[in-house]
Amino acid sequence: MNQQVIIFDTTLRDGEQSLQSSLNTSEKLKIALALEKMGIDIIEAGFPISSPEDFKSVQTISNNIKHARICSLARCVQKDIDIAVQAMQLAKNFRIHIFLGTSNLHVTSKLKKNFKDILEMAVYFVKYARNFTDDIEFSCEDAGRTSMSNLYQIVSKTIQAGASTINIPDTVGFTIPNQFSKIIQNLYENVTNIHQAIISVHCHNDLGMAVANSIAAIQSGARQVEGTINGIGERAGNAALEELAMIMKIKSKLLNVKNNINYKEIYNTSRIVSQICNVPIPFNKAIVGKNAFAHSSGIHQDGVLKNRENYEIFTPDLIGLKTVKLNLTSRSGRAVVKHYMGKMGYSNKDYDLNLLYINFLKLADQKGQLFDYDLEILAFVKDYNKLLKFYKLIFFNAQLKFDESIIITIKMNCGEKTCSQTISTTKGLFYAINKACMKITNYPIFLKKVKIVTNQQKTKILNQTYLTIKYLDKLFYGTSASTNFVKSYILAITKILNSIFQYRQVNKNKKIYKK
Repeated sequence: MNQQVIIFDTTLRDGEQSLQSSLNTSEKLKIALALEKMGIDIIEAGFPISSPEDFKSVQTISNNIKHARICSLARCVQKDIDIAVQAMQLAKNFRIHIFLGTSNLHVTSKLKKNFKDILEMAVYFVKYARNFTDDIEFSCEDAGRTSMSNLYQIVSKTIQAGASTINIPDTVGFTIPNQFSKIIQNLYENVTNIHQAIISVHCHNDLGMAVANSIAAIQSGARQVEGTINGIGERAGNAALEELAMIMKIKSKLLNVKNNINYKEIYNTSRIVSQICNVPIPFNKAIVGKNAFAHSSGIHQDGVLKNRENYEIFTPDLIGLKTVKLNLTSRSGRAVVKHYMGKMGYSNKDYDLNLLYINFLKLADQKGQLFDYDLEILAFVKDYNKLLKFYKLIFFNAQLKFDESIIITIKMNCGEKTCSQTISTTKGLFYAINKACMKITNYPIFLKKVKIVTNQQKTKILNQTYLTIKYLDKLFYGTSASTNFVKSYILAITKILNSIFQYRQVNKNKKIYKK
């Protein structure tokens, strides 16, 4: 029978302390509610002694979370524990999480004590915390670099003092899986009262081993894992909880464990954390990255179309993601081109697949990634190359006035004509650019998403714009780069305007062009 693994989330504590700016109470509550909906067992809501805002956040979360257990961090300091208890007094159930450095490095250079002092402090404050709750977690900070003999002593004595959970953190991501696994095994073999507490692990990702070490620990008997959504956290981050949860799900027979995670909420929770914390999710991030279910290789795409199990070990809907993405690039094969044309309602008789594929490869080499509307244009427009540059930017000027209004002037070639518009607004730069483009083209466009990535390249800064625009009921995509971020945006939207123009030509009369 599979044993239960407790999922302990520290996004709001360890994850939040790594951000460039602190989250406010409202933002933390939104994340906490998402974590509860996802099925997290224990939410470490913060470190209440650290600031009045953190105290308020823990207090607010304690008052609003009904199913997950709330936890607060505290040093081996009486005031820390008292403040943690005050912050959580409205919680239905709460845990006090006490930590103390146990490695020789931490004991001597950071705490300026000897190990005997550390043992006495740990025992005293675990007993003190037991006055408020019987749910006490004690963390042996830097356990990954603590001698086993010292680790045996402090684990045994803190369990005896009343700790119900003992956390073994690899605080600096120092170990590799067989080392960390051995630490957990040794504890079970050498600490006589070990079964009176839950053994937890908290792994950092300095060597990229956080998730692997956590799984190795589970295999050796750990029954609580700590981590953060998307793996955010100090330095290189923490073990990513969405990865740990899915490993336990996919490898449940091998690991003989289970958890309480609501898997369909994983994707949504990941996005909420990313947006609120302003930490983008890498495209290649396991489980929740943009490319996790995207297939570009023609061989892979053909395999997925025939049977998704050929290249997917679980379906995206399991984590709450409804679609699988088959990227249209120069590496795509005929199968995916035919698939997209079918999705748009065209039968094999409506177009010449061989001619379309030849033109598709040519355009994909020019533009990179293509979209369904590009295929439609390629299939049914003779002079599509000419239409690619129907709109061409000639000139722009942007001014910010003292009253914070924006004045933008854009001049474009529109086929054989020259069009120009000047917009003055207090609604922001993007609104002004979009409004000018709408006036020039008479297209009812709506900004859905914009992302500008700034990269330092030797002596210059390059701004890469990723733009999504809605025209009628269809989404159009454009990317561009420039040292001037305003120009980068205008160039990206110009590409979209050309795509819309082409799309309008195709759908004007729906007459199908054949070879």
